[in-house]
Formats: sequence, C-alpha cells, structure tokens
Amino acid sequence: DLGPVYIKLGQLLSTRRDLIDAELADGLAQLQDRVPAIKNLDIEAYVTAALEQPWQEVFTSIDANPLASASIAQVHKGQLKTGETIVVKVVRPGIGARIHSDMQHIVRLAEWIDDRFQMARRFHLPNLMHDHYAILVAELDLLQEAANQTQLRRNFAESDLLYVPRTYPEWSRQNLLTMEYVEGIPINHIEQLVAANVDLEILAHKGVETFFTQVFEQNFFHADMH
Repeated sequence: DLGPVYIKLGQLLSTRRDLIDAELADGLAQLQDRVPAIKNLDIEAYVTAALEQPWQEVFTSIDANPLASASIAQVHKGQLKTGETIVVKVVRPGIGARIHSDMQHIVRLAEWIDDRFQMARRFHLPNLMHDHYAILVAELDLLQEAANQTQLRRNFAESDLLYVPRTYPEWSRQNLLTMEYVEGIPINHIEQLVAANVDLEILAHKGVETFFTQVFEQNFFHADMH
C-alpha cells in the first residue's frame, strides 16, 4: 500500500538474509514479482495508447491477467501477428509522480538522520538514498531497459551460461517493453528445480560464473539476478 519506493526497499532487504530473519526475508521476497496487479487496467487500451495504433495491428492476443506484477511495472503474455509468443511489460500509470514525491521525503529524512546521529553516518544514508532515487527514476524508462537487455543478450550470444530473451524495439516505448517469452523455473524455487532433475551444484557454479563474467570481463552487470 505504501507504493513503489517502499516495495523497492523491501526487495533490497529481502536479499539480506544475513541481516534479517529468514521468515521475514521470505515474506519480503514476494515483493519481487507478486505485488498486487494494477487495478482495472485495460491492457489492450494501454498498449494501443502507448504504440499510438490499434493493438490488433501488432498482436493477435494479449492476456488480460498479468503473469507477474512488481513495484513499477507488470507483465502480460501475448502473441505477435508474426506468430512469436511474447510478453509486454507496462509501467504503472502515475507511478513517476509518486516516486518523486516519496523519494524527496526519504532523502530529506536520510539527511536529517545523518546530521543528528553520529552512529548512523557509517551507513552513508544520504548517498544510498540518492542512488536509490536515481535507480528508481531510471527504471521508469523501458527503452533504456530494452537497450540494456539487448546489450546483455549480445554479451552472452556465444555463451551457454545465460540465455537473454530478445526484445522487439519496434513495439516498445518508454512505458512499454515487448520481449520474447521464455519458459523457466525461478532460481529460488528449489523444490521445482529438484523435481526437474536440475543439478543444483552445477546451477550454483554457473550462477557464480555468470556473475563474475559480467562484473570482471564484460563490465556490464544485470542487477536483477533473481
């Protein structure tokens, strides 16, 4: 109910099982892709407005119910007229104004805490919140996300470590991203992975290798490793 700024903070905390209780971390992890969907969203009308042309000219179908929903956007499965199964990611209407309003308050609070509590200064809260603010604003631009995804796909084109879904720039806008639909099991669904006979040791090794390849060889890192 508090909105995207606090959802993002919850997502961040969910990854810090060294700091918080495991049960709390599991609860906060739901904020990664199980946030309540946008109320009364007409996805067909949204896509039509974003593309400035009838959605039927591009897609044969777009599911009304989202596959997943997070703090800034949600994704819907569909199919292009050319036959490819895709997902469209759409930014929540009006979310930009709320992010700016909430983050301005949080930055001021961080500066107040830093100014008055010496013990808190080691956390560099104002710097952290300024970074958090900049990242949230950047995430509103799905054209930038599409460019980043295309670069990541290019980086791993010859690798068996990671498959990156292709994007469709011609059917993407600042508030809408169209990309390839890929079947898979979320990496934290351990029981499903075991049932599918996935070797968890090899998976863990590949995960670490993927991380180090991005950081130390490519200098281009995908932040949403979940």
